[in-house]
Amino acid sequence: MEILEILLLIFLNTELSPFSIGRSLLYLVGLFFIFRKCGVQGWWALIPWARDYKLGVCAGREPEGRGLCILSFLTTIASLVARYIDPQSNFGLFMSFVAFFLLLLDLFYQIRVYLGLIEVFGREKWWILPWVLAEALVAPLWGLLPQFKPLWTVQQIQSEAANFFSGSKAKVLDNGLTVNLEERTATEFFKKKYLLRDIHMYIQPGHMVLLLGGSGAGKTTYLNAVNGYEKAKAEVVLNGTNMYKHYKEMQYDIGFVPQLDLMRGSDSVFRTLMDAASLRLPKDFSKADRQARVEEVMKIFGLTPVKDNLVVKLSGGQRKRLSIAMEFISNPSLFILDEPDSGLDGVMARELFQQLRKIADQGKIIIVITHTPDRVIDLFDDVIVLAKDAKRTGRLAYFGPIEEARTFFGKEKMEEIVKSVNREEEGGEGRADEFILKYAEVQHG
Repeated sequence: MEILEILLLIFLNTELSPFSIGRSLLYLVGLFFIFRKCGVQGWWALIPWARDYKLGVCAGREPEGRGLCILSFLTTIASLVARYIDPQSNFGLFMSFVAFFLLLLDLFYQIRVYLGLIEVFGREKWWILPWVLAEALVAPLWGLLPQFKPLWTVQQIQSEAANFFSGSKAKVLDNGLTVNLEERTATEFFKKKYLLRDIHMYIQPGHMVLLLGGSGAGKTTYLNAVNGYEKAKAEVVLNGTNMYKHYKEMQYDIGFVPQLDLMRGSDSVFRTLMDAASLRLPKDFSKADRQARVEEVMKIFGLTPVKDNLVVKLSGGQRKRLSIAMEFISNPSLFILDEPDSGLDGVMARELFQQLRKIADQGKIIIVITHTPDRVIDLFDDVIVLAKDAKRTGRLAYFGPIEEARTFFGKEKMEEIVKSVNREEEGGEGRADEFILKYAEVQHG
């Protein structure tokens, strides 16, 4: 009987009771089919400890899977030793403490692996509770039901593109914008997660640049890294000055217009711009100087006729122009706009982008995110295309002139280019890795 108990503890990680054995068998059946769905041979589910590692591989969390494998082995050993010693002895009490500590660590790594599996299967994070509390029921549910399928397989996670890095950097010049972004990370449950990696480019003065990418590709994260709002491991140089090292001096040389404005509806257009001038212009500017700059900016953006109107009374297009004018007060060299045409009809949107084109023609750099690029694409010089690789990290799939982008992707419309790099489950063609590698090859000549 003791040998049977030991074998059950090793192979099924369970006690000698019908309920415990049945629960463990259900879990292993579920793992068998989950492994197969993820591109791993199902029989790994039958191998003690190794199955924990393979589950981590399926979840895209190989380091955690390795840790879970080691902890499962140590926990089994501790449980076996505890069977043959007096629990009241000093050694017995020590082993009880060791076993408890190992169980806590084991739970931590299990949660990490389960969170990764939830992400791979494209499910909501609340699934972590069923996985932790009833894994014997959830595993066969996910393994056997066809509606539970992974968004990508182990082979895709380990694809060439996901592990490829160019090793090259854009040349830093005295004029224009140079971005050499090695990585932008975030911490999720004590684990570093890569949001962006290996993005290098040089943008010339006077260029208006379209930023494309599917949902989650990292467009806003990229813009925040460029303007210094969320610093990355990167070198960002504007007109010869490193923006990260000299952020305070450079912050008003960058105009950033978010999708949602923060203007007070009870203020007039003139008052709103005067407040912006007080914040953004040098302290040695007199009130007359600030007012002159405000009058100039209102004329540029066609706001002079409504200078005394309250913000709350403005039309959608006027409000957008006002939000841009606030940033333009300090005459920045770099203008970044996140969906400035959101909520505008085609005519109003085109008028807005024509205004941005005029600003770019003054030698400014304009970078814009828009979800309807094709109606104004003739106004842009270049396009940046970000795409999620197999590890769900934002990567550079293309940067360059609009016409060359059409040739590169074999697509006429910008929206078709986005579709080509989006995943199939997102309604795309799933060719992100292909274009990430293709662009890297073009860059290396």
